[in-house]
Amino acid sequence: MSSHKTAHKLVIVESPAKARTISKFLGRTYKVEASNGHVRDLPKSQLGVDVEHDFEPKYITIRGRGEVLERIRKEARSAKSVILATDPDREGEAISWHLAHILGIDPDSACRVEFNEITEKTVKSAIKQPRAINQQLVDAQQARRMLDRLVGYKISPLLWVKIKKGLSAGRVQSVATRMICDRETEIETFEPEEYWHVTAKLRAGGKQLEAKLHSLDGERVSLANEQAASNAKARIAGGGFVIKSVKRGERHKHPAPPFTTSNLQQEASRKLGFTTSKTMQIAQQLYEGVDIEGRGTLGLISYIRTDSVRLSDEAVSAAREAIGARYGAEYVPEKPVVYKGRKSAQDAHEAIRPASIDLRPEDIKASLTRDQYNLYKLVYLRFIACQMADAVYETQQIEIVSDSGVVLRSSAERLKFAGFTAVYEEGRDDGAQEEQIAGALEDVSEGSEAVVEETEATQHFTQAPPRYTEASLVRTLEEKGIGRPSTYAPTISTILARGYVTREKKQLYPTELGVMITDMMKEHFTDIVDIAFTAGMEEQLDEVEEGKRGWRDVLRDFYGPFEKTLEKAEAEIEKVEIKDEVSDVVCDKCGAMMVYKFGRFGRFLACPNFPECRNTKAIQVEIAAPCPVCGGKLLEKTSRKGRKFYGCERYPECDFVSWEMPVEQKCPKCGGYMVFKRGRKGESYYLCANENCRERVAAPANEEE
Repeated sequence: MSSHKTAHKLVIVESPAKARTISKFLGRTYKVEASNGHVRDLPKSQLGVDVEHDFEPKYITIRGRGEVLERIRKEARSAKSVILATDPDREGEAISWHLAHILGIDPDSACRVEFNEITEKTVKSAIKQPRAINQQLVDAQQARRMLDRLVGYKISPLLWVKIKKGLSAGRVQSVATRMICDRETEIETFEPEEYWHVTAKLRAGGKQLEAKLHSLDGERVSLANEQAASNAKARIAGGGFVIKSVKRGERHKHPAPPFTTSNLQQEASRKLGFTTSKTMQIAQQLYEGVDIEGRGTLGLISYIRTDSVRLSDEAVSAAREAIGARYGAEYVPEKPVVYKGRKSAQDAHEAIRPASIDLRPEDIKASLTRDQYNLYKLVYLRFIACQMADAVYETQQIEIVSDSGVVLRSSAERLKFAGFTAVYEEGRDDGAQEEQIAGALEDVSEGSEAVVEETEATQHFTQAPPRYTEASLVRTLEEKGIGRPSTYAPTISTILARGYVTREKKQLYPTELGVMITDMMKEHFTDIVDIAFTAGMEEQLDEVEEGKRGWRDVLRDFYGPFEKTLEKAEAEIEKVEIKDEVSDVVCDKCGAMMVYKFGRFGRFLACPNFPECRNTKAIQVEIAAPCPVCGGKLLEKTSRKGRKFYGCERYPECDFVSWEMPVEQKCPKCGGYMVFKRGRKGESYYLCANENCRERVAAPANEEE
């Protein structure tokens, strides 16, 4: 029976959200389906890499993807043609390659399209320019996947036998854990050194100046102790100062480049308090498409996994035009600002930028969750600022000298032209502040006398290096060439989930387990936890992508030495007995002191007399809010099924219990207690627990962190 309907073209993307956005652009002649990410992978139950037959991979359909694949196969059979439109990177290319294999599509045919942003214009243009699947990109992804599998599946069983069941090692995660352990060692072994600064307040020509001691008898000052500082103060108090020189000038401050993945993760951590995984989750939503009131579903930002700072000419022109219209011609630099990427950057994609300069954050705020709005605003303003004129500061440096060989210097500056700082300034890590140059620009004359009114000596000590935060760890991984844009967030999530690292007030601390495994890896698997070696592997994967190396060559070169190391480690590593940490909690069944154990849902308390006594308890974590019933302490607990709940410490006298976390703020409407909630779109708020009130209040920024 013939059909009068025109056969459609099938477009396959990764996520349902992306599918919904794209189908609205393409109309009825196209059907858009989502693969829900990877459809084939190496099996979980076995190595899946045949090292005896030149590293032949064994791919199987991922469990739970059968239904999705059946739907895609059915649509493909009735489609006029199939277009593979997965993400524009190695992973996306590999997903398209696997789909082509499953659907019987020739990978050399024009079956693959990619777009850097999900806007109607870009998508429609990309659909008209299909290409063959890029086998070099696929090979680079395969090589990474198999390297990670070989390391993980060969070292992890060794850890299970020698240390503890359930442990794992990974090619990038082991290096990241090592960096955090090494930093902790640096902090523990750090010996602070004393040093002193001496400043003076002087009056010259009726103006007061504050100046720092710069040099004594022609030598730059370094004051190591109080005696040296006192001697310097005495020399200054001797007086006889004149203004030797007054230098005025200008300092230009350049805007920061547009966002790469790692910059975005760092800045969202500093300014919004987001974890790396949360940043990527929200960014993915903005990239795939958000329903904007009156405009339909729109992709708001360009592709989010990139280490390039390049921008399209079209995007730069739009930014320059908007800057001129909104801020004035003086804010538009003479020529477009071009940024130079780091040497190892893959320049396949643009930097992360808004998909349309016309979609101002404030105009679409009502359609976004708070987190989406904050991240979109960050991307939008950073992009606008990167094409704006420099900020210009007027500077002044005064040199004040005495006839006894003392040189003081006074520096000051003031903002002359705001430039890009009118829109955006980059945050800084680890609580570091940009050095502010004190003092006003004073009109003093060279040769005039300067009278010392006061001197002050202050003691300081050198500081230990700060612990890594997620932001500073990502920055360091990128600087050292470890991992790529798509790997930073999953690496950090893995080492936290495995219990090798903990996060407290943004800082990353190694656990006892993390230190133990790192020490073992450093001793027996030197290359795997070696920063230079891991960075070198990344370069080799880049060479595969560029067609300069074969992926099997990379695996051959790696596996030979690795196999020998494995054999040696198996023979040399002695079985480690992990002693359980004893708590101060008494087992209420047999009276023994309970010990801390690791389980599926994290740490818990268990009786050391197992299996005779099988008593276990959840670890009690106190939360900030008091019990709404009796004012006692509220504890975070875990149910038998691993779900968190909140109960009063005075149980059973006080039987208050809540699945939602109570907060300190009282309901502004009825005075009852409120609980912390997260909405379907990811926004967080406080909700009155009183069923007859249910007042909602926006939660402060970073509350969920």
